[in-house]
Amino acid sequence: MGNKRVSKLRKVLQDQGLDAMLITSGYNRRYLSGFTGSSGYVLVTSDDCYLLTDFRYMTQAANQAMGVNVVEHATKFIDTVRELLPSGKEVRIGFEQDDVSFSAYTSYAEALKPAVLVPISKAVEDLRMFKDEEELAVMQRAADLADATFSHILNVIKPGMTERDVDLEMEFYMRTHGATSSSFDTIVASGERSSMPHGVASSRVILGNEFITLDFGALLDGYCSDVTRTIALGAPDPKLKEIYDIVLEAQLHTLAHIKPGMTGRECDALARDIIASYGYGEQFGHSTGHGLGMEVHEWPRLSKLSDDIMQPGMVVTVEPGIYLPGIGGVRIEDDIVITESGISLLTHSSKEYTVL
Repeated sequence: MGNKRVSKLRKVLQDQGLDAMLITSGYNRRYLSGFTGSSGYVLVTSDDCYLLTDFRYMTQAANQAMGVNVVEHATKFIDTVRELLPSGKEVRIGFEQDDVSFSAYTSYAEALKPAVLVPISKAVEDLRMFKDEEELAVMQRAADLADATFSHILNVIKPGMTERDVDLEMEFYMRTHGATSSSFDTIVASGERSSMPHGVASSRVILGNEFITLDFGALLDGYCSDVTRTIALGAPDPKLKEIYDIVLEAQLHTLAHIKPGMTGRECDALARDIIASYGYGEQFGHSTGHGLGMEVHEWPRLSKLSDDIMQPGMVVTVEPGIYLPGIGGVRIEDDIVITESGISLLTHSSKEYTVL
């Protein structure tokens, strides 16, 4: 598996006229090598691939690394990189410009002379956009765990609990059912706080007669899920039920019409046009969705500015929302896989208007 991914990356290097590529991103290191340790680098050359790590990880790396040579690097890892680079004056080595700080870049450039460092963007991320069967199976399990967590929390939430109590119960459930952690800080936004799209759990006490937005996911075996459901407690302001129905209509319409070949912009418009037609365009201030995988936000993007083209094997979220400051808000989100003909859903929690 490592080999196949490295081979694809090598083709990218050839296309860009590079002799080697240095991978510093932890996600990309794991993707290419299978190594889950917290420190290390991957160096891909035209005929070799190395995982450079330190003595703490030599046993683990030897057990995990797939089709790559494990090398224990010198005190300064960049010195080992220099030794492994092909020799010659005009060696061009790509580096991940979105991951490397300016100070790291200057020290690498100095250490690798006369080789030339070439900034590269998204070389591995573009490969990661397409999930293979194995990845999709893990992502399905991460999605199933999020669905199970939602079912569980519906039996737990009651007035008098704080948002943090709910967050902690969800985290405990996910971790006792196999998750490494939640895939991001859980959003539990109740009452008027539900009008905050990123209202992470606070010490606010949940009251009756209000909405609660739950946006959460599980990080399971290296992959994320990301689900949002909005539920009602008691008898909330009727305005909230009105926006719930609009958001649900927009979300279902988008799921019904996304297909390969569409741009991120076209996908975003599916949801946005419906919400705008009801007069709430200004109250939907974020994009319709984003790619999902090893990271909770990756490529492609489903936004007003996105030219990314939907293609089979991509996994994205669909999450329109409407937010009314001082009153509350609604967001409904599922994780989907783009297929040859349309989509398939990874998440299956009910979207019926739920009153606890």
